[in-house]
Amino acid sequence: MNDAAPAGDAPMAHVLERGAIDITHGTILYLEDVTVSFDGFRALNRLSLTLDAGELRCVIGPNGAGKTTMMDVITGRTRPDSGRAFLGQTLDLTRMDEPTIARAGIGRKFQKPTVFEQHPVWENLELAMKTDKRWHASLRARLTGAAQCRIEETLAMIGLEREAHKPAGVLSHGQKQRLEIGMLLMQQPALLLLDEPAAGMTDDETMALAALLDRLRGTCSMIVVEHDMEFVAALAGARSRVTVMAEGRVLAEGTLDEVKRDETVIESYLGR
Repeated sequence: MNDAAPAGDAPMAHVLERGAIDITHGTILYLEDVTVSFDGFRALNRLSLTLDAGELRCVIGPNGAGKTTMMDVITGRTRPDSGRAFLGQTLDLTRMDEPTIARAGIGRKFQKPTVFEQHPVWENLELAMKTDKRWHASLRARLTGAAQCRIEETLAMIGLEREAHKPAGVLSHGQKQRLEIGMLLMQQPALLLLDEPAAGMTDDETMALAALLDRLRGTCSMIVVEHDMEFVAALAGARSRVTVMAEGRVLAEGTLDEVKRDETVIESYLGR
């Protein structure tokens, strides 16, 4: 970790009440020497990784490299055996549960889309909106003009304006993936984690998703775990950083062209 590493003794109650993510050093996520073991197998082996605020990072690597476990640690599903995980300078993710981490600003999309199939697309976005979800607040809730505008803007962003009043269950796989991303956007995440979002898509759907994520670039930070190298190439471009994981640690990092030329990456993942 560099000199900008977060302090581990920040009063957690005060930090959570404040609700802001401290990115004064330009970094939104810190993982340092994170180790996770399952029955003697090290899923993460002293993993260290940082993510800049507003950055879109593609993470690639073979099956079993620890990519999903890394996201489990970030979202509080798995507690590390050792190491540190911080959101910004002050939010110690290892001391927070999953709902608290979600409220702090981390959204996660799993490989299989999860939407309310019986409800229209519009209502899916409305239900996902970042509001007071307590029962008494929900009974009094009314959709404001500003909220309607946000839903309409999100529909346009994910390219589902024409499907707004259709049941989500009739959407194609790729459309459901984009809808779920829209639902996460309604929660206004600071950090978005996407686990193989292009899996099972047609070529056209894959490129539509790449275009969507490119439009989101800079509006929130993103980590995209993916195996589809054409999709990664469409996202990463010539300048974005790509992280290659293997055996629970970072094997290489750089532009896509740089990691594709790395001998260790070729041997362990890409092949010759």
